[in-house]
Amino acid sequence: MNKYVPKYPLVWQKDDFFIKIFTSIPNLATGILMATKNDKFVIDPGDGILKYLTNEIGPKKILEINDIFVSHGHHDHVGGLWSYLTYLSVMKKKKPLNIYYPKGCMEIISIHNAFQQVYGHELTYQIKLIEIDDPVTLMCNSLKIEPFKVKHSEITKEGEIEFIPSLGFKFIYDGKSICYGGDTAYCETLVEKSKDADLAIIEAGAEDEEETDLHMTQEQAIKIGETAKEYFLVHVPE
Repeated sequence: MNKYVPKYPLVWQKDDFFIKIFTSIPNLATGILMATKNDKFVIDPGDGILKYLTNEIGPKKILEINDIFVSHGHHDHVGGLWSYLTYLSVMKKKKPLNIYYPKGCMEIISIHNAFQQVYGHELTYQIKLIEIDDPVTLMCNSLKIEPFKVKHSEITKEGEIEFIPSLGFKFIYDGKSICYGGDTAYCETLVEKSKDADLAIIEAGAEDEEETDLHMTQEQAIKIGETAKEYFLVHVPE
């Protein structure tokens, strides 16, 4: 099988439901903008997210984003969060910002605590951390969100595999759905949530079979993606 490498950005739109994957490159950055008719959302604010959003929607619209969804705490998925939070304060955002993240994700907790220590005295908006553990259904106006646990891990300095808190998200709006798996090895929850989705966003970060405890191969990702109406392969090593 010839290796497929995505050409970013990847864009999908059905009526008023829109998503743009600015980039999703392992060890570098992931950054995603999703929108419905009246609302905009950020998924995985990796390095460069602020520049991408400024070019895409402009400063005023950035201030109107009130919800961020984080799949896990690796730097290539949250590396732009600090500058993003700072920008909102400098631009005097007023409404609260909700950050949805997997329970036990120390990176998000640490970023938030350090940010509050440095800038808390001058913040113009409230940061609300919303920790997700058990299966829940969330609503952000007319957007329905179904977070689900996935199977992502990392290799410790001792060479052992350690699972980390990780989520995928199924977003449902106006009868259409987008399934975003985040980073994960093959897991049945992703298989279930991707099936019949209007769009499935599936990572294919494993270079070979030896890495399948950490990520999926392209063959695995395609097999899942083909159960959806459309799919994107992302997080493919360059």
